[in-house]
Amino acid sequence: MTTNPPPASPSSPPGPGSRTAQPSLGELVARISENITGLIKGEIDLAKAKGKRMAVKLGLGVGLLGAAGVLALYAFGMLLHAAARGIGEALPLWAGYLIVAVVLLIIGAVLAVVGKRKIDAGLADTPNPQEGLKQNVEIAKEALASGLEKGNQK
Repeated sequence: MTTNPPPASPSSPPGPGSRTAQPSLGELVARISENITGLIKGEIDLAKAKGKRMAVKLGLGVGLLGAAGVLALYAFGMLLHAAARGIGEALPLWAGYLIVAVVLLIIGAVLAVVGKRKIDAGLADTPNPQEGLKQNVEIAKEALASGLEKGNQK
């Protein structure tokens, strides 16, 4: 006696050998969720790798710029010393150093005045977020009031 297999119920998934082996909606949503999760994790890993590589390059660049700045500072000191010695050929050596120091103080004072003006100009343009928020709240209240009035007129 041969037994026939029971007919497949509409709620059970089709067997592996059937032609209509389409995934259910739940399976599709699960696959999409897994794919999106995988993509997001991959993008995060890629961003981490790029950030690490960028940090290494930036660190090396900052170190080299720092070394260049220190060397430039020493070179500037040497130039100032040479200028003072050069002036010292025509005048006494102490006068050469005095002239170089006075010139540096004048340049420093001019830079300080210009810097102070720039700081004052920057502070005058400081944003005030509280005012913007108050204006936005007032606009929203007015819009709500006018919407209620229009709704009551109908």
